Amino acid sequence: MTPDQPKPDRFKPDMPQIPGVPAAAEKRKSSSALPLALIGGLAAVILVIFLAGRWVLRPHAEEPAPQQPAPQLEVPAPPPDPEASLPHSTAQNPEIARVEQFAKPWSSQAFIFRDRATGENIPAMLVRLPAGSAAQASGYWAFSLKAPYGTCRLEYIHDLAKLKSDYDYSAARHPMVGNPCTRTLFDPLKMANMPGHVWARGAIVQGSDLRPPLGIELQIKEGRILALRME
Repeated sequence: MTPDQPKPDRFKPDMPQIPGVPAAAEKRKSSSALPLALIGGLAAVILVIFLAGRWVLRPHAEEPAPQQPAPQLEVPAPPPDPEASLPHSTAQNPEIARVEQFAKPWSSQAFIFRDRATGENIPAMLVRLPAGSAAQASGYWAFSLKAPYGTCRLEYIHDLAKLKSDYDYSAARHPMVGNPCTRTLFDPLKMANMPGHVWARGAIVQGSDLRPPLGIELQIKEGRILALRME
């Protein structure tokens, strides 16, 4: 051995190489690769479990419940207007009845009089009087059912028992017109002398009203009864 050659290390003798057995470095490399593969596999499994758990636990949008049809509320129909079917006396068509409808005395017909000045619809009554001809306007009395003063509505009373019970009037022998608010009675057969020497039918026989009902002028034309104007 020459002086320039390195001395062999006595404490690290070379291991003999056995055929088929990997060297020590390769063995260490193989042994270190096994835990890394195991760790990677476990990480992949954990990731899959984590993602699956998130998918399971994520809030799912609930399917909307099927909408029930809205309940159909039955709205009661408004009561029919009893005055809608009544004859309406207007400037274009003033007819309210025909003569043949009034064969009997004290027969009556309610109607609506359209005030030509104000356009107001005024409830009114037409009465066949016992005296006079049915073919003449003097055989009838038409008047407003709206009291001349106040908001009361007059009534045409056939029932004599009602006159006694509601108005405490027992002297009636024929229908009367009454004001239920003041218990005033008007006699269709009597005339009242108004200021200015004007006569009006329906003199007061009981009560405190100031005047008879407002009269409506009539005309008979070819069997038709026309309501023309109100006083």
